[in-house]
Amino acid sequence: MTTTPPPITLDDVRDAAARLKGVAHRTPVLRSRTLDALVGAEVLLKCENFQRVGAFKFRGAYNAASRLTPEQLARGIATYSSGNHAQAVALAARELGTTAVIVMPEDAPRSKRAATEGYGAEIVTYDRYTGDRVAIAEALAAERGLTLIPPYEHPHVMAGQGTAALELIEEAGELDLLLAPVGGGGLIAGSATVAKGLCPDIRVTGVEPEAGDDTRRSLEAGRRVEIPVPHTIADGQALHTPGELTFSVNRRLVDAIALVSDDEIRAAMRFAFERLKIVVEPSGATPLAALLTGRIGPPPRRIGVIVSGGNIDTGRFAELCGDPV
Repeated sequence: MTTTPPPITLDDVRDAAARLKGVAHRTPVLRSRTLDALVGAEVLLKCENFQRVGAFKFRGAYNAASRLTPEQLARGIATYSSGNHAQAVALAARELGTTAVIVMPEDAPRSKRAATEGYGAEIVTYDRYTGDRVAIAEALAAERGLTLIPPYEHPHVMAGQGTAALELIEEAGELDLLLAPVGGGGLIAGSATVAKGLCPDIRVTGVEPEAGDDTRRSLEAGRRVEIPVPHTIADGQALHTPGELTFSVNRRLVDAIALVSDDEIRAAMRFAFERLKIVVEPSGATPLAALLTGRIGPPPRRIGVIVSGGNIDTGRFAELCGDPV
């Protein structure tokens, strides 16, 4: 009997780390005695809100784009994204001397669209509730001869995202549990590949918003499940189904999925701002929300958390995190 090899390996992530050295930031690992006391464990926060473009997405985008041929770079890059991958591809394209066209939902956060345009990308918009962003981007790429770098369905993107967990474990040492947000599944696929490769007894838990639990349902069903496009403040996790490649990794390596409500995400954002002194966007706050609400069950001794990003403007932050009624 033959088995299909995994889309990525620990060596792929290590290769991505070498490619990203000196280009991506090696982001800080934050500790808080207050957080440790509340959770009852040693919590280590890998702060990707300090990454270039303000999110982990630059890791995967640059790892993939930097491998394109001169001919592909001359024609340009295309992608689809609600914001963070859009910015990441736009910046990677600028760094590599090429151009980028980004398919973004009409209701993408204004700050993310402005940042993407600021890096020099062309924006094409669509309605996320009625349009098919993949089909739009694929048609655009075919028409213009662009190379498509999707937000998660790409081995080099997944391997690049895994470098965040690689850095965390290199700095923090062995962990008992790794928490990461789950959208399309690229971050947790790369992170789980690293975690299981370096810490044999570790558990990996993904965190989704309650309204967008497509990965939880898919893991329970043993196959990819589609749900209606969710309405949630965690725009980076507002997806209707996991990626095919990412799910092939996550169904093997992810041990559990925790769910958090939008109100719990808001509370976690406030906690991060007031007690940890960092700004975290809704999707990046979901693992912290799971910790603060006890959704992971009895905590083990050492917990690593990927804080995936901090891209939120002051108006939106104030709207979400003002004093609760």
